[in-house]
Amino acid sequence: MAVLVSGGAGYIGSHMVLELLDRGEKVVVLDNLSTGFWWAIPPEATFIQGDVGDQELVEKLIAEHGVTALAHFAARIVVPESVSDPLGYYFNNTVKTRALIESAVRGGVKHVIFSSTAAVYGEPAVSPVPEEIALNPINPYGRSKLMSEWMLQDAAKAHGFSYIALRYFNVAGADPKGRSGQSSPNATHLIKVASQAALGQRDGLTIFGTDYATPDGTCVRDYIHVTDLARAHLAALDHLRDGGTSLTLNCGYGRGYSVKEVTEVVKKVSGIDFPVTLAARRPGDPASLIARADRIQAELGWRPQHDDLEEIVGQALAWEEKLRMKNASA
Repeated sequence: MAVLVSGGAGYIGSHMVLELLDRGEKVVVLDNLSTGFWWAIPPEATFIQGDVGDQELVEKLIAEHGVTALAHFAARIVVPESVSDPLGYYFNNTVKTRALIESAVRGGVKHVIFSSTAAVYGEPAVSPVPEEIALNPINPYGRSKLMSEWMLQDAAKAHGFSYIALRYFNVAGADPKGRSGQSSPNATHLIKVASQAALGQRDGLTIFGTDYATPDGTCVRDYIHVTDLARAHLAALDHLRDGGTSLTLNCGYGRGYSVKEVTEVVKKVSGIDFPVTLAARRPGDPASLIARADRIQAELGWRPQHDDLEEIVGQALAWEEKLRMKNASA
């Protein structure tokens, strides 16, 4: 009985792999390394370099390793990039997910955990955002993920497997043991970029948009620690294995911080007052996204363990320093 983790060499996927291995699961990682890193995969996991859209390969892996559950992380995730390259996002996030679901069905996979996003909500009329609100994504990234949610829901009804779609809010931080973190040098995550600015790896930080309808004019987001998020996936897997019904759930803390507030926390924790530039809004960015997070706690018994912005920032900074030393010795 193995768990197939697509995108397991990436940021969130690698943390899921660590959590699975920590409790003795058999793990198979499939990643094309377009944004992931081979060294992020522990040797205890079986790693295959390949694409989730390669159905022959996926079906072979399911059969050879006795895969009974799939955790699907592989995707493109940059909102402005999705606006400029919508067809690329629909192909990578939607078409390939359809192929992966079909392969899972053919291979008899019983449980699927899908990496979705708060971007499916668009500009929600209420905050915090409940799962049952009308969905109206405002960018191709969110639309590509919503289409995948629909496909998963329909396929599960038709073919008898169960699934949980987890709608992430803003993921941040790094493994508390220092084993993994956000490793892409050009990632657009705010805390990643601000940490690089604090450590002198960027000239500074640019804040995009200061005229939003928020308390200080900058975007507000709900930041969830990546390890808490990985453990939400474990709770989802346990729920499905225990015969639980298919669910769609928010993953967040129910509290938001503005871009300016996060920037000040990074400056405080790092002790460095790095330059900040103000710029116009980026296309596709909603003003505020904060999760209503009571349902995941009620349904899965999940409880955050790292709900502290200074801790999240501190571990992100520590990971950046570890990456700097790793790259310097390479």
